[in-house]
Amino acid sequence: MNGSNKTFKISSPLASELKIDQSLSHDGVCLTVEAVSGDTYIVTAIEETLLKSNLNHWIPGMRINLERCLTLNGRLDGHMVQGHVDTTAVCLERMNKQGSWVFRFEFPERFTRLIIEKGSIAVNGISLTCFDISKNAFSVAVIPYTLENTNIGEVKPETVVNIEFDLIGKYVDRMLHPA
Repeated sequence: MNGSNKTFKISSPLASELKIDQSLSHDGVCLTVEAVSGDTYIVTAIEETLLKSNLNHWIPGMRINLERCLTLNGRLDGHMVQGHVDTTAVCLERMNKQGSWVFRFEFPERFTRLIIEKGSIAVNGISLTCFDISKNAFSVAVIPYTLENTNIGEVKPETVVNIEFDLIGKYVDRMLHPA
C-alpha cells in the first residue's frame, strides 16, 4: 500500500513488449505501466479502482487476464471494452454443460438498466454475451478455448469478478436518465 493506492509487481512474458506509460487491461481493469524490468512490470491502482474492482482480492501467484490496448487499424473482436470497471459480481454457480460452461453471477441491483438479454458484458475483461437476466443476476456461456486461455476457468461459486457493462448501453442510459 502507498497511502490509499496499491502497487502491483506483475510477472508476464508480455512485460518485454511493454513501455512505461502504456495502458494494459488486468482482469478488465485498465492500469498504467510505471516500470518494466525483464519479465516483470509495475502498476498502481488508486482508491477508486480498488473500491470498484476485485484487485483487493488478488493474491501472489494468481492468474490474471492481460490484454493490450485496442488499435484502430484492425478488427474488433468482441465488443468495445475500456477497462473502466463499473462494479464487481459474485459467481453464484458454475455448470458444466459437457462441452461448454455456464456461469451465473450476482451484481448490485442499481446496475440493472445497463444489462440486456443477449447484450455484451465484460467479466474480468473477457467480452461475453449475457442471458437469463434478472434484476441482479445474469449468466454467460463459455467455450473450451475461453475456459483454458483466460482465468474464468478458475472462477467458482463465491469468486468475485470485475464487471464492465456495455459502453454504448451506458451512454444511452445516461441520455435517457440525465443526472
